[in-house]
Amino acid sequence: MTNADIARRFNLLGKLMELHGENPFKFRSYYKAYNILRKVEAPLLSMSTEDLLTIEGVGKNIANKIVELCTTGEMQTLSKMQDLTPQGVQDMLLVRGFGPKKVRLVWDQLGVENIGELLYACQENRLVKLKGFGAKTQADLIESLQYHLASRGKFHLGKILPKARIAIATLSLKYPEARTELTGPIRRHCNIVEAIDLVTTLSLAEVLAADPASFAYEGDHLSFDGLPMILHPASMQDFGTVLAHSTGPEAFAEQLTSEVYADEASVFKGSGQSYVIAELRDWGLTDSKLDVSSIETDDLVTVADIKGIVHNHSTYSDGIHSLDDMATYCQEQGFAYLVMSDHSQYAGYANGLKADRVSAQQQEIDAINARYTDFKVFKSIECDILPSGELDYTEQVLQSFDLLVCSVHAGLKMSQPKAMERLTRAIASPYCHILGHMTGRLLLSRQGYPVDHREIIDLCSEYNVAIELNANPYRLDMDWRYIPYAMEKGVSISINPDAHSREAIHYIEWGVASARKGGLTADACLNTRDLSSFQAWVDNLPSRS
Repeated sequence: MTNADIARRFNLLGKLMELHGENPFKFRSYYKAYNILRKVEAPLLSMSTEDLLTIEGVGKNIANKIVELCTTGEMQTLSKMQDLTPQGVQDMLLVRGFGPKKVRLVWDQLGVENIGELLYACQENRLVKLKGFGAKTQADLIESLQYHLASRGKFHLGKILPKARIAIATLSLKYPEARTELTGPIRRHCNIVEAIDLVTTLSLAEVLAADPASFAYEGDHLSFDGLPMILHPASMQDFGTVLAHSTGPEAFAEQLTSEVYADEASVFKGSGQSYVIAELRDWGLTDSKLDVSSIETDDLVTVADIKGIVHNHSTYSDGIHSLDDMATYCQEQGFAYLVMSDHSQYAGYANGLKADRVSAQQQEIDAINARYTDFKVFKSIECDILPSGELDYTEQVLQSFDLLVCSVHAGLKMSQPKAMERLTRAIASPYCHILGHMTGRLLLSRQGYPVDHREIIDLCSEYNVAIELNANPYRLDMDWRYIPYAMEKGVSISINPDAHSREAIHYIEWGVASARKGGLTADACLNTRDLSSFQAWVDNLPSRS
């Protein structure tokens, strides 16, 4: 049980208590605990009550509940609240933008007890009659519910791929003579996948016997650590053929021979085709926006190519670790530079920096840089793009940064014309250097605001603005499908972790995986530049000319 798992229990407890009209002091204390515990670095699982009480904001009540949860696997107070609440009502609390008060209202007044009933009630126009609801609220809820239902049973690549690697390692340790490899969407590094797909020479019985505590078979579903798993049986003789066809997608696999081959390269050769790495197969073999046959695999960006970590947060805004901790960790991990981009002042919910705190942070950056000769922290900010399209500081403050990452965080319910007007004005500013998470999407949670991707790329090309591929597995924004056009227009792509902790800089892996799907080369990636080249790019930004 991770700290995030424990924190989520308190968040759920807070929501259930608010749903049932409990004392606001109580449920707010659990919301507060959620925000505190998810940022704790040391594992809560191994802490005593006394250790827990040393965490700022954790009192005896919270500490006792953590110990209870970690020792028994259960929190009685939470269990009691769950017993009072139908599972379908608990599910409604997971719908983004639909809080406990509104859930209680439709439960009490409409008798709605699950998401399906709620969607039906919306479609029957019943919610507009309730206090606090209107036609627009109902329409927005329909959109959220449809997205929520479409997302169920799906997983972020960053969640499922590490578990898949453990599953393969477990099987390889138990059966060293067998052969097991990833296949399907997870092998193609799709942003969202539905299962751990494996091609294996092992039988189902052998897989289950490898680790009964992790592999399970219930009904007709195999799982590993609770995640769905699909086996594609193969022999040593036809392993390559099964691997090539099961990797997909179907339209790609249909163009490959079904003759028996032990290795995948022979399947392509037998089909009269050049080998295409799994990440690029969603483009197809022919008639696509990316000529996969012309791509030199060695030219594609890799994690090892990334020289600097751009777009990061510290305790100055909503990060877990201090600026000094972030810099030290980044340097120890072998990176040459760190671009600190805490939130700007408009993001009050994230402790955004007013002008005086900008100055204080920049002074600390100067002191850190004085310690190094081969590593540098760049002064940046994740500057909010305001609803008007203006940037979130006076020109005097904007001039104090080395570079800016400019992003939209508020007012996301925009029409495409409004979104384009807002972004166009921001991109045209000489202080917009990297456009952050272009659509604001949160995969499996929130659709992005609508934009014309090609027009945005054209604008970035015109104004010499790089585009972020936000590597957080919940974002992966910009979408990989538009990378070929960005490369064609000469727009640099910066693969940024948007790290809110030291370890989160390793989100870079998921950004690189998505970038490779779009055929991004190392040369076209901004932060594959070494320190001197990156400094030269900064020195030649429009705001510095």
